[in-house]
Amino acid sequence: MIKIENLHKKFGKNVVLSGLDLEIKNGGIFAILGPNGSGKTTLIKSILGMVVPNSGQIYLNGATIKNGWKYRKQIDYLPQIANFPGNLKVKELIRMIKDLRQMPSNEEELITQFKLEPFLDKKLSTLSGGTKQKVNIVLSFMFESPLLILDEPTTGLDPAALINLKKLIMQEKEKGKTILITSHIMQFVAEIADEIVYLLEGKIYFKGSIEELMTKTQQTDLEHAIAAIATTPTHV
Repeated sequence: MIKIENLHKKFGKNVVLSGLDLEIKNGGIFAILGPNGSGKTTLIKSILGMVVPNSGQIYLNGATIKNGWKYRKQIDYLPQIANFPGNLKVKELIRMIKDLRQMPSNEEELITQFKLEPFLDKKLSTLSGGTKQKVNIVLSFMFESPLLILDEPTTGLDPAALINLKKLIMQEKEKGKTILITSHIMQFVAEIADEIVYLLEGKIYFKGSIEELMTKTQQTDLEHAIAAIATTPTHV
């Protein structure tokens, strides 16, 4: 589904992506991991067209995304920080996103799943961080795009909402979707990810299953395996 060739990006003198090559097959859950400053967010925003690389190519389903925008209709995106207009009510925001996307949606089911009915008539500025994140999840999952990108989706969620999120992600996987996730919560990653893509200094240092990573690092859990590869990285 996604193919990235020799991607370079720098901001001023700061090199963020350095000749990155990556191929993501169609279907499955891929965790994009790495320390702060490793290039995760820049990689995601490059795929979304929100950042323009200095050089290199990104392909989605065999077609370059360069100088295009219609490919974004194939992507649903959950940003790490959702800056919603505070004066809008929750139901008004959902209606606005539906009007913009002009696609079939299933927000009612998601609203019920995350118990958002009492908040539909409340302004976004009055909501807690966790409730805003639930609204963010509804907006990201209510359409049926083949590619789903989730940037730190667990932020602010209570245990019940987290369980619902994991169920939702697995349901989307069963539909054959490709799901990219960034997260600092290794237990969450260990429970849902099919493959790990580990970035460091703008390059990929590991791509494979959790079992392969633990074998490579001679560790018995994902958290220690990630720590091991971070301290003694070997470029793929």
